[in-house]
Parts: sequence; C-alpha cells; structure tokens
Amino acid sequence: MGNIFAYDFMIKAFAAAALIAAAAPCIGLPIVLKRFSAIGDAASHSALGGIAFGLLIGINPIVGAVIFSIAAVLSIEALRKKFGKYSEIATVVVMSAGIGLTAVLSGFIKNSSANINSFMFGSIVAISDFELILTIILCAVVVGTTMLLYKEIFAIAFDEEAAQLCGIPVKAVNFVLMLLTALTVAVASRIVGALMISSLLVIPTASAMLISKSYKGTLIRSVIFAEIFTIAGLFISYYCDLRPGGTIVLIGTAVLVVTALLHKKK
Repeated sequence: MGNIFAYDFMIKAFAAAALIAAAAPCIGLPIVLKRFSAIGDAASHSALGGIAFGLLIGINPIVGAVIFSIAAVLSIEALRKKFGKYSEIATVVVMSAGIGLTAVLSGFIKNSSANINSFMFGSIVAISDFELILTIILCAVVVGTTMLLYKEIFAIAFDEEAAQLCGIPVKAVNFVLMLLTALTVAVASRIVGALMISSLLVIPTASAMLISKSYKGTLIRSVIFAEIFTIAGLFISYYCDLRPGGTIVLIGTAVLVVTALLHKKK
C-alpha cells in the first residue's frame, strides 16, 4: 500500500481525527460525570436524521446533522424538566424519534444505503475540505470554551446545586455544554460514524478515570487516550483494509478492558 502519508486524503484524515480526538473528551468528561452519557447516543441518532434530510434536499449532510443534533439536545433538556425524577425517559424518546425520522427520510433518497452507511460507520478518507474546516472550527470552539468555562464546568459536573449557590449560571453553562455536545456529534459523524461517536465521548474518559485522581488529570489523560485510539485506528485500518471508525472504537474498548483489569489487579 506504500507510505500512508503519500496521499492527500490520508493527511486530511489524520488531521481531522486528531482534532476530533482533542475535542471529544472535553465534552465527554463532564457529561459522564453528570450521568448524561446516553445523550451522545440520542444526538447521534438524531444527527442521522439530519444527514438523511441533508441528502434529501441537496445540502451538505453535516449541516443537516448539526441542525438536527442541536434540536435533539435542546429537546432532551426541555423534556427532562417535564419528567422530573424520570428524566432519563427524555433521552430515550428523542433517540427513538431520531431513529424513526432517519428510517422514514432515507426511504426517499436514491441509493440511500450507500449514502447513509458512510455516515453511520464513518468515512474519514472521504472527508471534504469543507468538513475539515468545520472540524477545525469545532475543535477551536470546544477546547476554547472548555478552557474559558473550566471552573464552571468542573463545578456543575459534580454538584449543580452547590454550583448554583456559588453564583454560577448553571442553566447557561448546561446549555453551552449541550450545544457543544450536539456540534461534536454532528461534525464527527463523517469521521468516526454517527453510531460510534458516543463511544469516542465516553471510552477515553472511562479509561482515564481508572488511572486518574483529579478532574484535570482525567481530562488530560482522556485526550491522550483519544488521540492514541484514533491515530492507531487509522494506521491499522489503512494497512489491514478495515473501516476506520469501527477500528478506532474497538481499539478504545480493548484498551479500556486492559486498563480495567490492570487497575483491578493493582
């Protein structure tokens, strides 16, 4: 197959993957600590509906994914308040709606199977210049916001009531966090795959939590883990002719299992 970096599309793939790997854990850590891990699944299934919508009306599917993902997380936040202590129902309802919408809209798209599959399971080698630019912007916004609101996100991730008593605008910060989650899921759907992006949000964070003793340490290690998973996944998928998204997720899962076993033994 030759030198992996001899192809322009692989250089773009590595750049996009490295950027998503830096952004995803910044969102993944607070949503895991807030017990919102499933929100990534709900947003990703809704993103598929947006992708189908984009393909149907002839706009860039990522733009459709962004619109539908944002609508999904805002709907979850609104429904959580309605259901009170049964707030987890909101995530399932929105996820179900996303799946149903995808199924209906994909029926109107010619050659829908090939189009949808490239976003369901990722097609990083087919990433366009526009999608790479979106990824760069996303990474800058997510990392920049995480640094700017570091103390606020840290406080809300552990105890929203205490954070509110300290004068932190909990609702506003939660809104920003949900918005960034939606954008990350939508933009990463081309790279990792809409059905697998939630894994990149959660698995690096879970691996880092096993070996870290602080929020900052967990955040740094989760980014390192995510970078290792994505870069290793791209190399292995290229030389073994495998799907990059699935390979990245499987490597992450394997590392998590090994880390958990070693941590238990220790």
